[in-house]
Amino acid sequence: MIWKTLARRSRTVQATSPGTAHLHTDRLHTDRLHTDRLDLSAARLADIPDLYAFLGDRNAMRFTQCDESFAACRKRVLVHEWFRRRDGFAPWVVRLRETNDIIGWGGLYNDPFDPGWGPELGYYLAPMAWGKGIGRELANAALKYGRENTSIKSLTAFAHPDNVPSRKLLLGLGFEPAGFVKAMNRNRFTFLL
Repeated sequence: MIWKTLARRSRTVQATSPGTAHLHTDRLHTDRLHTDRLDLSAARLADIPDLYAFLGDRNAMRFTQCDESFAACRKRVLVHEWFRRRDGFAPWVVRLRETNDIIGWGGLYNDPFDPGWGPELGYYLAPMAWGKGIGRELANAALKYGRENTSIKSLTAFAHPDNVPSRKLLLGLGFEPAGFVKAMNRNRFTFLL
């Protein structure tokens, strides 16, 4: 079960089951989304050191973008947060509900650093979260959020050719292969919401 806490100014609306509240993202910003095992929330400055621990780890991010410095990570996270205010969606900080540990960053977003692909699904996980179904749980929550709270009609996702688990995840979610993007060295996938 997914439930949402959404805030508009100082007022909070909670929905304990899907469809209880019809929410729009034009002026409403997601504060927190919960799944069975995960807390998904907008990033705060205090989250950036924990995010940089894996977003800046070359081994952990070998199939995707690795932030070269703490400042680069901070910039990327904060620019995406600005886009959350504009678009109504951006990557969430992913925490384990059981421990409150930050184990990932991801969700729906328009990439401000590589624009032109439209809304994307992305997930960046700490090595401790690999192979436990966290990516699937995050991706399912993002797709549900996109269907219920945005006007997004289609998504793009990318996976490095050597990242077999990511490719399997996208195909398992129903994404369709859409070719190889040589300039990015990534396979492109598309999905109709």
